[in-house]
Amino acid sequence: MFRPKPPVQAFKDARWFQIAGQATILAVGLMALGFGVSPAQMATAIGVSLGAQWLGSMLLRGRFDWKSPLISGLSLSLLLRADGLWPFALAAALSIGSKFAIRAGDRHVFNPANFGIVLMVAFSGAAWTSTGEWGGAPWFAAMIAALGAVTCWRASRLDVPIIYLGVFAALVVGRALYLGDPLSIPALRLSHGALILFAFFMISDPVTTPMDSRQRALFVSAAAALAYIGQFHFFISDAIFYAPFAVALLRLLAGDAGAGARYQWGTAPGPLRFIFHARGRASAPAE
Repeated sequence: MFRPKPPVQAFKDARWFQIAGQATILAVGLMALGFGVSPAQMATAIGVSLGAQWLGSMLLRGRFDWKSPLISGLSLSLLLRADGLWPFALAAALSIGSKFAIRAGDRHVFNPANFGIVLMVAFSGAAWTSTGEWGGAPWFAAMIAALGAVTCWRASRLDVPIIYLGVFAALVVGRALYLGDPLSIPALRLSHGALILFAFFMISDPVTTPMDSRQRALFVSAAAALAYIGQFHFFISDAIFYAPFAVALLRLLAGDAGAGARYQWGTAPGPLRFIFHARGRASAPAE
């Protein structure tokens, strides 16, 4: 018989904080910034994500958990744009499908929403990202960072956005100094809402980042460096999405993606680690 977890124990799961944070950001973006996503598109992204997770769980006789696919649906609502409904439906199906189809060991390899966004933007010709809608309002960036910091702390991944933004900032500021640009230019780039959201709510995904803190730092630093190179040397506006996809693919090809322990949702926050090894326990399939 199904027995729900006690409220205090259930809310140890960092996904509750991520859901609340992303929903708040989406609501503020719709009301204050006029995000270009319709209620029908949001419902499609979330509904198909939940449906695909349920179907995959039933086919594999696994436990259906709605929190992770809801996060994927919210992520697509925040970061993907299209004229119709079908791109959101396909992006959601690809996102959740990748969790079941592309695995190394006992875990999925790619951040689901990032996987769906990259494939839709790169190959469909019918979707684009919302990076142009976010602007650089300091209050919005601060709100995203505050909500994201709580989520990352609960997931024991606060090192990820710190390293990612630190490496990216060092490269962007270094470029400005080399070119003789005023520091207001990199400051504006670094306060962009989409960049802050990506750092705190997407690349910090604890399931698809290495459990070992040193490997995690290398993974995140490589993603930040590739994003910088793609954006400023190859003028790829969506490089922040392509970079972690490429790094995750390299880990898969190198046979390293399934190494180490698996992250378990609901564990208590650990200390902030930049050097020492962090251990984790197994979680349910395709979460």
